[in-house]
Amino acid sequence: MEQRITSRKNPQIQMVRKLLSSRKYREETGRFVGDGIKLLKEASAYCPGLETVFLSDGVEADLPETVQVIRVPEDVMESISPMSSPQGALFVCRMPRQPEWKPRGGIMILDGIQDPGNLGTILRTSDALDVPLVLLEGCADVFNHKVVRASMGAVFRREVVQTTWEQVLQACKAAQIPIGVTALSDTAMDIRRAQLHTMAVVIGSEGQGVRPEILEQADQQLIIPMNAHCESLNAAVAATIVMWQMRCTLP
Repeated sequence: MEQRITSRKNPQIQMVRKLLSSRKYREETGRFVGDGIKLLKEASAYCPGLETVFLSDGVEADLPETVQVIRVPEDVMESISPMSSPQGALFVCRMPRQPEWKPRGGIMILDGIQDPGNLGTILRTSDALDVPLVLLEGCADVFNHKVVRASMGAVFRREVVQTTWEQVLQACKAAQIPIGVTALSDTAMDIRRAQLHTMAVVIGSEGQGVRPEILEQADQQLIIPMNAHCESLNAAVAATIVMWQMRCTLP
């Protein structure tokens, strides 16, 4: 089913703008926006919640029959696209249901990762290495369009649990899963010596690192070996190294 819209004031155009700008509105409606031809292809293949696709005149896409297609002139696409040079495709998806989470070894927990690019990159890496993710309070919205774009389609394929530190702590203790935190301290264990595949490992925020209460309640502090003159790593880079080491310690 194809429809044509030429007005920037059309309610569906206004809805897209609001979904792009408001996390609260995304959560209330249970919908989010993605942009770009390549990402649309990923959504078409992996996202059962793909609902509506906005295409500029002259842009074609192979889509399921159930998806609503809306044609718009280039000026309308430019008015709603978050990209400076729109690719001519924007789409709306339903959010997946929050998965039921059961703690296990070899998971990564993100504490306050606020940069959408970092979060999207971590999602992409977790998809590549098959490492489950848990997001604690203070993280960027998984369904922010910048996160969706940086994930390169991983957001459509990965189940991401969003919960609180208290719930994670209780669940891991009940399941006897040790919690490790990355930290710059003299007592931290080199990640190459740790059995990361048996642990839940926390990566902290870009500016503050892991929260003090998590540091205090964790079972083990961990450190990524690096040159002494380097103070820290980008959060996404640190997460990638830890996830790779998790895979390397699998029996």
